[in-house]
Amino acid sequence: MNTPKQATEQTAQYSMADEDSIRYPGWGVATAAFVGVMTSFAPIIPYTFSLFLNPLQRSLGWRRESMDGAFGLAAITVALVSPAIGILLDRYPPRRIILPSILVFALALASLSRLGSSIGRFYLTFFVMGLVANGTAQFAYTRTMLTWFQKRRGFALALILTGSGVGSIFIPPATQWVISNLGWRSAYLLLGGLALLGLPLTSILVRNRPVSGHHGKIALPSGVSVGRALSSAAFWILAAITVLSAFSENGLVTNLAAILTQHGISASTAALALSFRGGAGIFGRLIVGLLIDRLSPQRIQTCVLAIAATGSFMVSLSGSSGAALIGAALLGIGLGSEADVGPYLMARYFGRKHFSVLYGLTWTAYAIGGGTGPVVVGHFFDHAGSYQVQMLAGLAAIAFAAAAVSLLLKTDRGPAAFEDLRASVAISFED
Repeated sequence: MNTPKQATEQTAQYSMADEDSIRYPGWGVATAAFVGVMTSFAPIIPYTFSLFLNPLQRSLGWRRESMDGAFGLAAITVALVSPAIGILLDRYPPRRIILPSILVFALALASLSRLGSSIGRFYLTFFVMGLVANGTAQFAYTRTMLTWFQKRRGFALALILTGSGVGSIFIPPATQWVISNLGWRSAYLLLGGLALLGLPLTSILVRNRPVSGHHGKIALPSGVSVGRALSSAAFWILAAITVLSAFSENGLVTNLAAILTQHGISASTAALALSFRGGAGIFGRLIVGLLIDRLSPQRIQTCVLAIAATGSFMVSLSGSSGAALIGAALLGIGLGSEADVGPYLMARYFGRKHFSVLYGLTWTAYAIGGGTGPVVVGHFFDHAGSYQVQMLAGLAAIAFAAAAVSLLLKTDRGPAAFEDLRASVAISFED
């Protein structure tokens, strides 16, 4: 039986070619990350929040606008603390950040089952969940996946990101069933339990890949400084793409069901369109994950953004169920896949040394676009009394603008040369 030291040395001997083998340890890390992301903040809070609005209003008498404010507080908190979580992930082994985050998130969720009449407790809990949200989600796991994969990096990133999509398919129906049959307090306990499912595998398997350098020394990760990255055109192009696509996506998706019903689409078909979007996003991520390791990631990004923009245009003008479902599917394929390409390009341009803090800054950019999009759409709706075609077409135009901006990134092919120098694969034996 191998000792822990021998196992570490054996792991260090794996090469790029081993990534094609199912026995490659990195795939075990990817599986654990998939489960962790599947039961993280990302699929649980956004996809179940609205299910509790009516029960909480009936039980506690809170106004809808007041409850929505708690979600907004969590989103703002996520945006503000993401760079700080990135700094921690760049400096410490991943489990030191992920495991406490999962535990705090699960306990906070379960504590909502004990809510009383004071809405302040509701706000405080969502603030706490916002603090640890990205410590439980793909944001935290991506940094570790970069240490394990080079040749199959795109597919590995796609795999863990599909965890969020799978969770968004199964968790909301289960939550709704519990609310309907056992009550909303039991549903919050269920979600707290589900949030703990990622804890065992993460504890056992998730760690940065250890690789020894020459003469027994530890090879350090390569990458540019944060200041140098922020002074580069590539970073700001990626940030602009993030702001534009998030503005269009959130502005449209948060109102998707209402937009479709205004166009004469039935409520059941509108709900089905949301499911189509989620399922198509999983499909798109896996396909893009396979292609991105073989083709130019910059042009793949352009294609997926154009697909999302086309879906936005179809949804904006859809007058039939078929057009609505196709448009929602294209929207899911494009925007779901863009979530894969973004971090892939961040690592490609700037390396792994300060990846997490730079990735955290793009989450702040996402919050800027994603937070203002719904507000602008709501403003125009309140002013006009309906979703005007011109406004919806404007959202599609902004999505096409994101695709156009991506053309500014220079095309390249093949494995990521800079970040993936052999010496950059490891950061430490300590995990």
